[in-house]
Amino acid sequence: MTATLQQARPLKTLFLQAPSFDGFDGGAGSRYQMKREIKSFWYPTWLAQPAALVPGSRLVDAPAAQLTVEQSREIARGYDLVIMHTSTPSFPSDVRFAELLKRDNPTITIGLVGAKAMVDPDGSLSASQAVDFACREEFDHTCREVAAGVPLRDVTGLSYRDESGVIKHNLPRAAIENMDELPFVAPVYQRNLSTANYFSGYLLYPYVSFYTGRGCRSKCTFCLWPQTVGGHRYRVRSADNVIAEVKWIKENMPEVKEIMFDDDTFTDSSNLARVEEIARGMGALGVTWSCNAKANVPYNTLKVMKENGLRLLLVGYESGDDQILHNIKKGLRTDIARRFTADCRKLRILIHGTFILGLPGETVETIEATIEFAKEINPHTIQVSLAAPYPGTSLYKQAMANGWLKESDADQLVNAQGVQLAAISYPHLPKEQIFRGVEQFYRRFYFRPGKIWEIVKEMLSSWDMMKRRLREGVAFMQFLRAHAS
Repeated sequence: MTATLQQARPLKTLFLQAPSFDGFDGGAGSRYQMKREIKSFWYPTWLAQPAALVPGSRLVDAPAAQLTVEQSREIARGYDLVIMHTSTPSFPSDVRFAELLKRDNPTITIGLVGAKAMVDPDGSLSASQAVDFACREEFDHTCREVAAGVPLRDVTGLSYRDESGVIKHNLPRAAIENMDELPFVAPVYQRNLSTANYFSGYLLYPYVSFYTGRGCRSKCTFCLWPQTVGGHRYRVRSADNVIAEVKWIKENMPEVKEIMFDDDTFTDSSNLARVEEIARGMGALGVTWSCNAKANVPYNTLKVMKENGLRLLLVGYESGDDQILHNIKKGLRTDIARRFTADCRKLRILIHGTFILGLPGETVETIEATIEFAKEINPHTIQVSLAAPYPGTSLYKQAMANGWLKESDADQLVNAQGVQLAAISYPHLPKEQIFRGVEQFYRRFYFRPGKIWEIVKEMLSSWDMMKRRLREGVAFMQFLRAHAS
């Protein structure tokens, strides 16, 4: 321990996902910060990790716990330090909430973490005097040192406002190399959160998600965190370390029915031996699991995964047009994706497929091709999003340079209700037409006799599934109506 840490006075620390619009699944902030077609909530893992490093801290996820602004303010009044996760869509409301906390307690210290704070620390601090610091890079140990009472000027990876009001940027913080040195997040989940508050349309309920590594070697131009906080090197925990956390969950959170490995690309081709080792460990524990995957996993690895408890893969197909996949540097072709999907079907591995409309190269014809591609490969469920040019991504820079994105629209990624907006507009394809494509995509994919029968059979498998799909069906129809209005 450094002399600075030994002399510092620890601060009573609250890690907070601030109140926001209903259904905002801020815990999935590495990908899409919005209200989805079916209400879902993801664990705030990026806040849980530094919370695990700070003794006596508390993690509060206000949206998932359905806490009001007043209830959240009351909780925060008892703390010296509040560290809030923020994002481009949630930033305005997060800043307003920070101002309320400062009004309640002028001596409280408030910091922001997340890709928004990293990409734009000056803007994050200039937005309000209520914000005292913004963390850059990986912020686990940055938060730990601030919570330990280290003066802000001495904390690497931090931007702050000094006593004269001048914004200062400390030296950057190096990325964590030994991922096994980080404590488990599951004990923080158990201590501060309720598994009953976290659900997804394609995962068993209740579930738990966490990361087995950080970063992604893929260079997709739209993906936020690999281009900002996580980086393009895939730094992983050892298989033994991952299995040890799963074992802890099984022994201490017996209600959990599924583990989701939320790494951007858990099945990275450079780590297939590790994937298979983790899979065999999961099989030995008898735990059902799912993960994010690229649509290029070889059959033999898929077979090992399936034989050891894998239930579902979340796969980013993005588009059914090869030129668009090339434009966004996906590192994938549709023929490879078709073969992969056929392998999964043969092995009875379910797929939740994600698609994006409005990427560079999009036309009326490519939208049609993507819809037909989705119908052809027929994932079990799908998610259709609009191209989101988050600041800090190559897509954002490209859109600004080509005039596809107006500066006034750069932070208008969702509306006040959390519905994602189309921000990118092309001379040949206006954003209003791209926006309407989402509703058309969903209707043409799900409202087919074969898909309807597939869902009905799933509903007939159990009364719990019947109730769940009926509830989600109502939410889905409300989403379509909202999108059409």
